Parts: sequence; C-alpha cells; structure tokens
Amino acid sequence: MRRKMFLLPNFLLLIGLLLSAVPAYADGIIIPQPPICHPGPCPRPIPISQLAIVYHHVDVEIRDQVAVTHVDQVFRNDNDWTIEGIYVFPIPKGATVNAFTLWIDGEAVDGKVLTKEEARQTYEQIVRDMRDPALLEYIDREAMQASIFPIPPGGESRIELEYSQILEADNGLIHYRYPLNTEKFSTLPLEEVVINVDVQSPQSVRAVYSPSHQIAVDRDGSHRFTVGYEEFDITPDKDFDLYYSISSEDIGLNLLTFKEPESDDPHGFFLLLAAPSFISEQSESVAKDVLLVLDKSGSMDGEKFRQAQDALRYVLGHLNPQDRFNIIAFSTGTDSFAQELQPAAEADEAIRWIDSLSAAGSTDINRALLEAIDMASRVRPTILIFMTDGLPTEGVTDRQMILQNVDRETFKAIRLFAFGVGYDVDTYLLDSLAQDNRGTTTYVTPDQAIDETVSAFYNKVSLPVLTDIEIDFGDIVTFDIYPQPLPDLFAGSQLILVGRYRGSGYETISLSGVANEDDLTFEYEGQRFRSSGGDDFLPRLWATRKIGALLSQVRLQGPDEETVAQIVQLSIRYGIVTPYTSYLVTEPMALGANAQEGIADHAFEEMLSTPMEFTGEKAVGRAAAESNIRSADVAPQLDSSSADVVRLI
Repeated sequence: MRRKMFLLPNFLLLIGLLLSAVPAYADGIIIPQPPICHPGPCPRPIPISQLAIVYHHVDVEIRDQVAVTHVDQVFRNDNDWTIEGIYVFPIPKGATVNAFTLWIDGEAVDGKVLTKEEARQTYEQIVRDMRDPALLEYIDREAMQASIFPIPPGGESRIELEYSQILEADNGLIHYRYPLNTEKFSTLPLEEVVINVDVQSPQSVRAVYSPSHQIAVDRDGSHRFTVGYEEFDITPDKDFDLYYSISSEDIGLNLLTFKEPESDDPHGFFLLLAAPSFISEQSESVAKDVLLVLDKSGSMDGEKFRQAQDALRYVLGHLNPQDRFNIIAFSTGTDSFAQELQPAAEADEAIRWIDSLSAAGSTDINRALLEAIDMASRVRPTILIFMTDGLPTEGVTDRQMILQNVDRETFKAIRLFAFGVGYDVDTYLLDSLAQDNRGTTTYVTPDQAIDETVSAFYNKVSLPVLTDIEIDFGDIVTFDIYPQPLPDLFAGSQLILVGRYRGSGYETISLSGVANEDDLTFEYEGQRFRSSGGDDFLPRLWATRKIGALLSQVRLQGPDEETVAQIVQLSIRYGIVTPYTSYLVTEPMALGANAQEGIADHAFEEMLSTPMEFTGEKAVGRAAAESNIRSADVAPQLDSSSADVVRLI
C-alpha cells in the first residue's frame, strides 16, 4: 500500500513529528469497574476512561521550600450507565499526604494510603485485568486509594487531596512539579484546569520559570511571588514544572544542562537564567533616554490615533526621575516636541503637546528615524519606540535604502522597538529595524488596543538594570546560542538563554555589562555542565528557538538550501511543529537521510516558487508567529488530533 502524506496548503514546508513522550506520572486516575447498565448488557467495547473531569483545581503554598499542594477535582459520568471503581493517586516521591477525601452525594468518604507493596499489587492487578499497562511506571511509589460508590448517569464525584513535600535547592535553583499528565488515562479533555502557586522565601527570589506551561507571574517584593496557569478543554500531556531561584547576589544566575546518555552527539544543551534583584524605587534603575516616534499620517486618524496618544501619555507618566525623553511625530514632514532631549520633569508639558496633535498627510519613515537617532546620546541607553500603521510613502520609500541610512547613523546604545499597527505595515522593514538594533517588533492587530499593548511593553523595559551584556563560560565551549545578540536586563524580567556546549565539569560563569556608564562583572562559581543526563526538556526548547531564528533568516534574507535543510532536520529530530507547515504521516514511515533530503529539496523549491509577502494580514501573522517561536520559553506541543497520526523516526 502506498504511504500517503498531506501538505497543508498555503504554508511553508516543515516537518512536524511527535517526539517520544516524556516519562511522567499522572494526577489521580479513576479505574472503572464493569459498568452497571439497565436494561440489558452494556455496549462494547467499554472505554478505559469513562468519566469527564469537570474541573481540576490545584492550590500550592511554598514556604521556605516546604510545598503544600491542595488538589480539588470533580468527575462527571456522561455515560448512559452507572459507574463505580477505584480512585488511585500516585504520590510524588518524598511527599506526605495530609488529607484525602472523596465526596459522594455531599458525604465524605475517607481514603487510605497504600504502601509501595500494596500499590504494586493494585497496579499489577489492574494490568492483569487488561487495563492500561502504563500504570506500571508507578510501581515504586506509594499511592492514595479510595473506592468510588456508584455514580449514576449525569452524576458527579468530588475528590480533595492535600500533600506536603520538601523541595531541594540545587545551587540556588528550586524545582516544583505537579503531576498533570492525564493523556495516557483519559480519552476526554479536562474541561477546566487551574493551578495557582504562592511562594514566600526567606531569601530573595530572582528567576521564575516554567519550561512546561505558559504562566503568569505576579511579584510582591523580593521575597514573594504568585504563579497562575489556566486552560480549558485540554488534554495535558506533561506535568507542570516550576523553577525559581534564590540568591543574595544583585543578579542571580542559574544553569540547567542536559547531555543525551549514550549518544553519538558529543554536545550538550544548556539553559541559563539570569534575573536581577527586585527594584522598589525608580531611582535605583539605570538612567535612560526614551525617544517616542509616532506616525501621524492620515491613515492613523480616528480611534487608532487616540489610542496611540494614550500610549505616549502612559510612557511619559511612567518615566523615572533620572530619565530624559523627546517626541517626534511624523507624516509628510516631522514635528518634534523639543530640539533636544528633555528631563522627565517636562513630561506634563509634553502631554499637552501630544493632545494638540492631529493625523494628516503621508508617511516619511526615513526622515523621522534619522532625526530621532540624531537626538540620541552615545553613552546613555536609549529606548526608541517607533509606531506606524503603514508603508513609507514620502521621502525615501525604498526599504533597503531606509535600512542602510539607519544602519549608518545608529550606534550601540540604541534599542529600537517597533510597533506595527494594523495589517498595512511593512513587516520586512519593521523586523529588520528591530533586529538590527537589539529590539523587538510587536504587531497590533485591528482587534487589539494600541495603548494597552504599548503600556504592557513599557512596563517591562522601564527599569533597566544592565545593558550591553556579555557572558563568559570559562573553558566550556558554547555555540548556537539564542537569543542573539543578548538583550538587556530589566527589573522584573529575566534573561532566558539556551544553547549548546562542548565539554563537562564545573566552571565559573562571568556575566558583564554596563550600568550608569560603569562596567560591571558578576562571577558565579561551581556551575555544572553535565557529562550525561540532566533536564531533558532542553533539546526541544533549544530547537524551537533555533527554528524560529532560521525561519526569520529565510523570510528576511531569502531561502537557501542549507538553511531549509537545517529547518527540516531540526523539525524531524525534535518534533517541532510550526504555524507554517505540518506533514501528517498517515502510515508508519521511516524518514532517513534520503527522505529528509528529498523533503528539504521539495521545501526549497516551494519557497522559491512562492512570492514572499511582507504586508497584509498573512504577512503580519507570520511575522508575529516567528517572533513567538524565536523567543519561546516553552517548546510547543503537537496538537492532539495530529499526535494520533504522526510517527517518530
């Protein structure tokens, strides 16, 4: 029989294959007994997982490395028959159960703790009954168990569980894991998953990071923070992992490494976390200059321009006392608030000036940027915020000439952050300007608010701590590092650096940079580069960022065979799915070197024959997606519908 492959239309070619499942333990599992059906026999076959999870709430309190986890789950029987069974929760190693209650019709039914031997017997009995043999992965763990009373069709059962564990610190890095992996045991998605983690530490907290899930972090001073994660209608396929670092240093640094055991690849993977101490006063941050470059051409007229004015008001209202600023509004020509940089004390006057602006005319991007750069200082860090909703239509309109002019005049201290408003922007121009000047591009779609987007961005960069960062890894050779160039470090943010390394052992890492025109260096002794094993999420995260960088290279510089081949190889090797392409392999298929080469050749031909678009909705969506991949903190997972049909090499 011929093997079939389907190329999703209108996308560039990449290969999306599922990487092998990461070993993990699941949250509570209900093992159903034979159902009770009235009248007559039950339908066949009977599924292993028969209960829907209405919600799964987890509240965690961590105090001085002691974690107390409270789990609240509600199961619902959506079948036409009554279900009864056994609820089993494999206890994390080293944890102590504080409470375990099963609620049936409003009444509490206590569970019991199984020893390792009792749990082993339970798991083996379930496997003998031809239920899921994957349960044997918990064979060396204690467990909680409770009998579930018959749940009628449409009925619900609630389970509450609380356990405590001590979290170990590895060179200042603390790791908490919650068992959220249910994919092996449930054919139904979780309707609601909520995890809240409240951490208080006697030592100052620096970095907060999850390699498994997108989290929201809210800091309350230097010793406390909360983390939130929430999703609906999902089937989790990995546990919830949270890392946080504690340090008395001004800038905390932690290192995670991984090297594949018994692999022919001699190179390892690393992730470096660097985070500054909490800054409570604006006066503690590095003095900076802020240049606001606003498009006031006719196409900005209306609500867009009002929101852009609100965005500028927000930035001016949140300047630090030692900051300086200026505003350049442009259309057919340019209009500046002042001839030179002004102290933060002049912000109120500048806000009144912004209120007097109106949108009219064409778009002279080249002139506006060159005038802004001419005002910048060569010694103080400069944040240049550039907002536009269109293409250059006045003065120099050729994008390559604009880029050459800016490149000739700009200098090391400038960080250019571009905001493309709507779909009529030149993504090539904006992305090139930002990447060439150590900044980022943010695309504001018509359904998004400009002022909210800009204010959220400015909150992240308003308090610079260290600029022009460089990192020395000692005798360890590092390469393929992302992001490049290294971004600045801001209060409340952190640097997440991934890369490859050659060698092993303990090294001193040096981090250097500039603060208030002073050169500073921080040294961190005893950083371990493993010779084998470690944190196995690192390869996919590194591959995700590298693919993002290569995709941007293809888009901005044009495709070449070597780069396309790298993208294909990385996609196959690490199972990275991108927004542009998926191959769904509907039958088992070995993708050896010849097959990969053929796929890469086909991809290259497709790219050459497909005109690259740099403006319009599709172009904006693609540019934004690439940016997300380049800066990903969590490797993307394969959509569950695709995971059923793809094959691993």
